[in-house]
Amino acid sequence: MNHPVQFVGAGPGAADLLTVRASRLLADADLVLYPGTYLDPEVLANCSPTASLVDTGDLDLDAIVARLIDGHRAGLAVVRLVSGDPSVYSAVSEQTRRLDAAAVPWEVTPGVPAYAAAAARVGRELTVPLVAQSVVLTRTRARSTPMPETESLAAFAATRATLVLHLAITRIRELMAQIEGDYGSDCPVVVVYRASQPQELVLRGTVADIADAVDAAQLRQAAVILVGRALAGRPDPDAGESYLYDPARDRSVKREGRI
Repeated sequence: MNHPVQFVGAGPGAADLLTVRASRLLADADLVLYPGTYLDPEVLANCSPTASLVDTGDLDLDAIVARLIDGHRAGLAVVRLVSGDPSVYSAVSEQTRRLDAAAVPWEVTPGVPAYAAAAARVGRELTVPLVAQSVVLTRTRARSTPMPETESLAAFAATRATLVLHLAITRIRELMAQIEGDYGSDCPVVVVYRASQPQELVLRGTVADIADAVDAAQLRQAAVILVGRALAGRPDPDAGESYLYDPARDRSVKREGRI
């Protein structure tokens, strides 16, 4: 039987934040390709003792896809683990495009995204009534992967939405300078390194001083940056709360699709 290649979100790293489906797919897999740089090794304890495990840290994209194709054509159950959730910065689009060209079927299983684990770690909702009702997930321009011209950090900062910056920790001082005019020097910032993993580190500060904390901690990778007034917690309840749970709301009619 030729199984579809399974792209599985490994979550932020902690083994107990895998989904039930992800655990089952790992247990049933014959071949597992995983991102060793960002993964807690305990995640791999879900794999069968007979499974072949391949750390993709030293493989380029074509080499990874070649392993996926070869495993599939050999009749193996193949899992490609990706950090966090496959819908964000996972290179799934590049890999599946190559699989499509090779007529290899594939499926995707979501995972807990790193930014959600970071927000949970500091006990903050990223959307707060009358403070922020949008979350912008973005990254910075890299040497080899430019940003689209319409997606500048300045344009996002102008919204004053809660910002989630991935793959940006080495440029944090420059980025804070870019957004200070819109968010203010006293705006809360949280940096979470390896959220949910044993090496986890949480840094709290403001737009003005978080770069100093990052430099002192010598963080260079695997960190998520959260920026926004929502990180300060709840404002005065008199300022407004969610209409969904307002005691004055008419609950006599339940609309289809509402929670």
